[in-house]
Amino acid sequence: MTAAISTAIESGDHLLVQAGTGTGKSLAYLAPALTVDGPVVISTATLALQSQLVEKDLPRIGKAIAPLLGREPTFALLKGRHHYVCLAKLEHSDEQDPQDSLFDAGSSGSGVKWLGESGRLGKQIERIRDWAMESDTGDRDELDPGVDDTAWRMVSTPARECVGAARCPYGPECFAELSRARAREADVVVTNHSLLSVDMMAGRHIVPEHKLLIIDEAHELADRVSSAAQAELTPDAVDRTARAARPFVEGEEYQSLVEAADALTVGLAETPAGRITGKLPTGIVEACTLLDGATRRGLSRIGEIKAEDPDPVRKQQAKSLLDEVSKTAQRLLEDNEHDVAWVEHEPRRALVVAPLSVAGLLGEKLYEDRTVIATSATLTLGGNFDTLARSLGLPVSPKTAAKPGAAPESASGPGWKSLDVGSPFDYPKQGILYVAAHLPRPAASGLPDATGAELLALVEALGGRTLGLFSSRKAAQQAAELLRAKTNLTVLLQGDEALPLLVRKFREDRNSCLLGVMSLWQGVDVPGDACQLVVIDRLPFPRPDEPLASARSAAVDEGGGSGFAAVSVPIAAIRLAQGVGRLIRSTSDKGVVAVLDSRLETARGYGAFLRASLPPFWYTTKQEVVLKSLKRLGES
Repeated sequence: MTAAISTAIESGDHLLVQAGTGTGKSLAYLAPALTVDGPVVISTATLALQSQLVEKDLPRIGKAIAPLLGREPTFALLKGRHHYVCLAKLEHSDEQDPQDSLFDAGSSGSGVKWLGESGRLGKQIERIRDWAMESDTGDRDELDPGVDDTAWRMVSTPARECVGAARCPYGPECFAELSRARAREADVVVTNHSLLSVDMMAGRHIVPEHKLLIIDEAHELADRVSSAAQAELTPDAVDRTARAARPFVEGEEYQSLVEAADALTVGLAETPAGRITGKLPTGIVEACTLLDGATRRGLSRIGEIKAEDPDPVRKQQAKSLLDEVSKTAQRLLEDNEHDVAWVEHEPRRALVVAPLSVAGLLGEKLYEDRTVIATSATLTLGGNFDTLARSLGLPVSPKTAAKPGAAPESASGPGWKSLDVGSPFDYPKQGILYVAAHLPRPAASGLPDATGAELLALVEALGGRTLGLFSSRKAAQQAAELLRAKTNLTVLLQGDEALPLLVRKFREDRNSCLLGVMSLWQGVDVPGDACQLVVIDRLPFPRPDEPLASARSAAVDEGGGSGFAAVSVPIAAIRLAQGVGRLIRSTSDKGVVAVLDSRLETARGYGAFLRASLPPFWYTTKQEVVLKSLKRLGES
């Protein structure tokens, strides 16, 4: 992998590298990256990997190569502005409209905070103020104990609401600006996919200029770009915009914003939840038209913001909120065929719009004037790189170097190569992939009786040490109820306590089972004998009511292809590979992955494709073989 990256740096070809868990891929890309003249940017999808790079891998390799470089290389962590406390907002945090803190859309199921919480909120703000006076970074992650999102929102500023260092009275002391300054001077800049996405869409002026970009956890990038390019309208957000704009606009202009928010509330109530196909409903069109007009008048009234304005920070906040609502309303009214719109009713009512595909955006913005190395443990689906390459905006297909350790060949599409470096794990000897082919095809949601009986038999054979990955919260809850009723094992259910605490209990208690839904499929790392059975209740296809997936599938169908094969199957393949990857985390691990969905064996076409996307475990459909293996593991 290191040799291939060195070659890519010299040639300028982009490189996709699949590197299984345990290969040491971060050291494999850091070593050649530090030979580059100028800053190198590394983007990750998770905070855990960011922390590993900054706290462990970079200091370790920095000390090792210091004798060769004559100095230790420097590195910096770059996050979005909202991760840092804003001194200007902090100065005025006690002057904000009480409704901003007492009525918060994300605070409870009803969207309303109890009035009694305002005292607790004030104490949190005061603690942030004391901490900010002593902090060198102003980074929220360094505030311990932390504060809730409502408190942090009152003292932080998203990039779109920032007035700019030159016009802000606190510009010279701004924590976000200081973090950018540190990044500009560093040899290695570690950032995240979300900020990288915003940087691409904002003309590449946030992340320091660089010649080499390394994207770790690259299978997540397209989804993060989709999220960054997504916009939404909610009545609460429009109300907040109106309150922010009220000091700077006339009474009628403020009232028109309030009326537009009311129209949006009515339009959302009249429109069923789900994807909007065809023309926008009349109520939604009326609401967006009112919002477009009201926000344009508000923006015109505010005009240009100048440094000598009495309150440029709040004025910029009002202007940016108006501009965001205006652009989203206009985007929806344009009814662009490349966008997908849908209505959500839970957890709050919202009108959402997102791009049908981001492959074109990535193809245009990601690769220009820099070499890109994309790596992950999950980059091949069905045995090749084509699907992931297409999602990342690359032409397909290159001639893939299929054998681990082999040099990559030239791509047939211009500009990229690929390499699968394999894994240090001996999967056929360390693990079994068992498919319960005798079970009926999954139908209704929840946990069918036959599936529950299969789960119980597997768990009892091993005696715990089971990670259960379920397709729905209902199925996970029913599984927990079953195991609690039929066994004496400790059953940990996601949602009962904070996830890090549940994972720690699972790791420490050999007689426990941890059951949960999608966030467990990627975020759990439990090496050793604490986890020797991973159970997956059904293949993780996207639900038919997932707006983006269903729209993308429909677009492929309309073009004469198979939307199910082109969209749903790859999504399931990535999710399944991530879930299966929870089992073997070190060279000494042993265990069983049990998939309780017969389609993985019986479905023609996609069943084989999904199996080819998984590590090469020893494969069986015989229950008696697996139960004997689990009993031997339990006894040992």
